[in-house]
Amino acid sequence: MDDLVQQLKDKAGLTEEQAHKALATMKDFLMGKVPPMFSGFVENFFAKNTPAAEEDPLG
Repeated sequence: MDDLVQQLKDKAGLTEEQAHKALATMKDFLMGKVPPMFSGFVENFFAKNTPAAEEDPLG
């Protein structure tokens, strides 16, 4: 996920905090679009690929 954060920073000109907020927005969007049986997959993907709660700027 660090690669995606870096691309958001480089290509979209986002700050670190903005990139993490963008990822959180993507997660929320996907959670609203996938069938309930896939919500665990989305949660797990983002849980493994985002900072821990104490490091999360959205905390």
